[in-house]
Amino acid sequence: MLAATIDTTTLANQLRPVLLKLNRELRREIHSLGVTGGQVSLLASIKHNPGITATELAERERVSAPGMSGHLVRLEAAKLIERTRASDRRRIGLYLTPEGEKVLKSVRNRRTAWLVSRLERLEPEERERIEQSVDALERLLGDE
Repeated sequence: MLAATIDTTTLANQLRPVLLKLNRELRREIHSLGVTGGQVSLLASIKHNPGITATELAERERVSAPGMSGHLVRLEAAKLIERTRASDRRRIGLYLTPEGEKVLKSVRNRRTAWLVSRLERLEPEERERIEQSVDALERLLGDE
């Protein structure tokens, strides 16, 4: 039998700080790789949308075009991305370099290892409850 339904405001107030702290902890795992969380987000967007333009990426990431330009210059200088002119010569697409791919893989591996080490500390029933909540959290994020 289900417990009394929790008020959504109460649940939001409980969930928000936990998610923020989890995000902060996962971001800390990448400091030694020489990239920021924001840069990783841009690299992931470029990986999932090869050939995306700087303007499209700025819109997707909700960043101004001049701000995005600065981020891309730094990623390009670090040899994590490259700009490639399309066949129509007007469109310049963004692509990950092999080094960019390597950085993203390292980020994913470190974050996964961090989560695994924390999940292993929990009781099996606690891990099961987290597993059962993943689908609901994905639906929560799908409404953007």
